[in-house]
Amino acid sequence: MNFRASQPAAFFDLDKTIIARSCSFAFGREFLHNGLITPVTALQLSLAQTLYRIAGHSSEQMDATRDQLLSMVTGWEVQTVRRITNETLQQVVSPTIYAEAKELIAHHQRLGHDVVIVSASPRDLVEPIARELGVYQVAASELAVQDGRYTGDVLFYCKGENKAQAIREFAEVYGYDLERSFAYSDSATDLPMLEIVGTAVAVNPDRGLRRVAVEQGWEIKVFKNPVPLLSPRHRSRVTVPALVLLACGVGAWAFHRSPRNAFGFFRTSNPTT
Repeated sequence: MNFRASQPAAFFDLDKTIIARSCSFAFGREFLHNGLITPVTALQLSLAQTLYRIAGHSSEQMDATRDQLLSMVTGWEVQTVRRITNETLQQVVSPTIYAEAKELIAHHQRLGHDVVIVSASPRDLVEPIARELGVYQVAASELAVQDGRYTGDVLFYCKGENKAQAIREFAEVYGYDLERSFAYSDSATDLPMLEIVGTAVAVNPDRGLRRVAVEQGWEIKVFKNPVPLLSPRHRSRVTVPALVLLACGVGAWAFHRSPRNAFGFFRTSNPTT
């Protein structure tokens, strides 16, 4: 394999680092329109998206969300999901890409750095977004498939230390010098990924990551320039306090349903992790 020895690379988390939402929740309306989920489930996905955008996800919430989404997609045809994501990407995800992230990716590419997106979301959702950005290397969660349908099991969960391991494998295969490489993320759950490169950058960091970034002297970037998710007419009617109250109300309702899981919208399966 031909590659430049000891070249730097740039590793990007996806949700709230490159895009202003969770790509795992993003296609709920499209799945509804294609008959894969009910209107109630679509609403629950939308509310979960609002909660995520306001408060983010802890490690435990990420695991719970993984299990719930796996339960939802079990039995779905892989080709149907790929068709929906590719056909609706421009309407669903592209308007939420941070302009600052897009420019930063292009900057690394101009410098000759390979760019890799490293995400806990499923590969079938991540790869179309990566292609939209001109990125062709992805580390993402791998879902088990049998007879063309998702089984509900996970072959590889690209979270935490597994993200770091995926980066090490990229470095071994492509000859990346991790000491000269860069990593960008918004979440303290990605500390293993940030700690193995020479330059770690906190983007829109949650409280835990901000604390570590300040302690370690890492750069903190604030990305806030996606194309608005709501039209100006609707933005004037939906204020930040209203969204906060909505999120708190939904969170309290979900917590009441299941104190161990504030995102308990779907029947939880027990996938192999």
